[in-house]
Amino acid sequence: MEKFGKSQPVKRVEDIRFLTGEGRYVDDVAPESALRAFVFRSPVAHATITDLDVSDARDAPGVHMVVTAQDLADAGITYGLKTTPVTNTDGSTGAYPRRPVLAEGKLNFVGEPVALVVADTLEQAKDAAELIVLDYDDLPAQLALAPGDTAIHAEAPDNRAFDWSIGDKAATDAAFAKAARVVTLDVADNRIIVNAMEPRGCHANWDGQRLHIAFGGQGVWGPKAEFVDCFGLAPEDVQVTIPDVGGGFGMKAFVYPEYFSVAFAARELGQPVRWIAERTESMLSDNGGRDLTHTASLAFDADNRITAYTLHSICNMGAYNSTFAQQIQTNLFARVLMGVYDVQTTFARVEGFFTNTTPVDAYRGAGRPEAIYLLERVIDRAARELGVDGWELRHKNFIPVANFPYKTATGELYDVGDFSRILNNAAALSDTAGLEARKADSAARGMLRGQGLCYYIESILGQPFEDVKVEFPEEGGALIYVGTQSNGQGHETVFAQFLADQTGIPADQITVVQGDSDRIARGGGTGGSRSVTNQTNVTLKAVASIVTAFSAFLAEELGIDPGQVSFDDETFRAEGSNMTPTMLEVARMARDKGRDDLLSFSETAELPGRSYPNGAHVAEVEIDPETGVVRLDRYSVVDDFGNLINPMLALGQVHGGVAQGIGQALCEQVSYDEDGQLLSATFMDYAMPRADQIPMMTCTFAPVPSTANPMGMKGCGEAGTVGALAAVANAVQDALWERGVRQADMPFTPHRVWAMLQDEAIAAE
Repeated sequence: MEKFGKSQPVKRVEDIRFLTGEGRYVDDVAPESALRAFVFRSPVAHATITDLDVSDARDAPGVHMVVTAQDLADAGITYGLKTTPVTNTDGSTGAYPRRPVLAEGKLNFVGEPVALVVADTLEQAKDAAELIVLDYDDLPAQLALAPGDTAIHAEAPDNRAFDWSIGDKAATDAAFAKAARVVTLDVADNRIIVNAMEPRGCHANWDGQRLHIAFGGQGVWGPKAEFVDCFGLAPEDVQVTIPDVGGGFGMKAFVYPEYFSVAFAARELGQPVRWIAERTESMLSDNGGRDLTHTASLAFDADNRITAYTLHSICNMGAYNSTFAQQIQTNLFARVLMGVYDVQTTFARVEGFFTNTTPVDAYRGAGRPEAIYLLERVIDRAARELGVDGWELRHKNFIPVANFPYKTATGELYDVGDFSRILNNAAALSDTAGLEARKADSAARGMLRGQGLCYYIESILGQPFEDVKVEFPEEGGALIYVGTQSNGQGHETVFAQFLADQTGIPADQITVVQGDSDRIARGGGTGGSRSVTNQTNVTLKAVASIVTAFSAFLAEELGIDPGQVSFDDETFRAEGSNMTPTMLEVARMARDKGRDDLLSFSETAELPGRSYPNGAHVAEVEIDPETGVVRLDRYSVVDDFGNLINPMLALGQVHGGVAQGIGQALCEQVSYDEDGQLLSATFMDYAMPRADQIPMMTCTFAPVPSTANPMGMKGCGEAGTVGALAAVANAVQDALWERGVRQADMPFTPHRVWAMLQDEAIAAE
């Protein structure tokens, strides 16, 4: 196989495995002898438990165990899932009520785990669950994003999770007081269900006092720490593994209550136990995404330059704080609060409330899509109210190239950027010059056409350090152990390709090892588009160590100074010698000499700063006013991802991210009734985007290499979603504007769009 070239569009090698049914997901790798678990869940949103009788279930055929909160407590397990509360404006800490593994005394959302039934077969476990007697006294379901009458948790008597702010309120108020114009817009950001292709699942078994748990996740070390704490184990007595994962998108970055009860059951029974969610079960219990509302205002001077920005957001936490929930719409949202615009005077206030719904946490982008969606909707509205072109308004307010590095109002240090160049590229790529002709053609057919623009920027998240280990095994080739975790992004290809680029080792002789806490000391997992920049950075350090050590070894063998040995990314060369060994050949020489110290290299490295992917999305929609159907006709993207290892994989990430953004914009919507019952708990009721709703995309790259890492890279995993929401929404608003519709919120389903048009038509009569 020919060596991968640098920045070549190489197809993903793991796809052959996935597309031929050879993927090994969590339910595929569970021990055949494992017992099957079924989770008995709360049927109501809010109630006090008066009786939980599982005796008949325990006596049912095939049942080995039924676990309740009392069983956990009797075994000394009173663990509450970890969370990361924010600091309120007044200096206090946001509310963090304990989230138990199984419901204790109260039911707080439909789908909350109440008991775990373990049986020989899944059918037996389900049948036994039907015998569980759960009596309860109903409490009013609290669904409003406002102080409630009935407290869900004693720690938050008014159901307020936090009240957080950032910025200079006095300076912002003063800027608004002297503004030439002020533009204000209310924006809603609808809740979604992630719906990864592979549902959540896990299996656990014990070897004496040592726990092994496998699940579909986005990293092993954070979860490992929680299992250590829950069961009071030494770190070396917990092994966490993650096999192939069928999609994560932030939702699988956390441990969930089911994993702890499955591990407990396996310990008590002395047998492996496995659990995999069904689709409706996932819809009820997986962390949701988004679900917030905003009021945002921009202040302008007489020359249409933005002088200040203020917003008030209210977000839904669900019934408990999930791991990062309070951070998502506060600190992570604020990372890109002012986007790409040169404005230093800002103030943001964010309130979070507990409701009797499924908890909410990170979903592809984790705060940055929400922030950019709001900002770009307000920019679009400002252009309309100011009577100026939205493209020119953005150009006028962009951070100038000469101002980089640029410290934002919320403390981010943008290292590089050339936003006007990228926006000009987007104008050409999307053929804005031909828009009026396309609008006229649509109008002649009785259709409404609109174009929407979004200029996004995102801040790469996650810990800035990462680990790697490169080994040269006896059978040949190389192993690279990585601390990140693929959920389908193509890590097996890209990390092998990068190591091949740097070492000359053929990529088909490199094996990527991931997802095993026993095989690498630590790692940051995958999330926040951190994987490639962090993992390649530390890989460069490992390669440097290998080259140094191998050069010294060759010099010793040849009796020359190590400085006389060089490496050209493919072979070593030594002055006065005809030897030109490859890295694998030197490894074999070292093995033959008994130099085991030269067969394994481990490194840790930290990035000096974050990178900031950015770019422009342009969407065009055509709307049938008679039916409200929105058809995405054109979609163009120009991205600045810095230098790329594999452009094909980057394009795949953009396509997938845009598709998820389109899904939220056009059709996805979580619905609860007044009692907190989930009305959208199947694909009959929850609309996922279909192929005919996703247009062919025209995507290109305009790189401005980052200075925050030696490769000049910028993460690309979430950028598509960050840009897609506002691009599609602004396009729909543009199409509806001429019919008088001034408030257009996602999702733009046919009925909602039709109703917007009908309401405006009635108001105009």
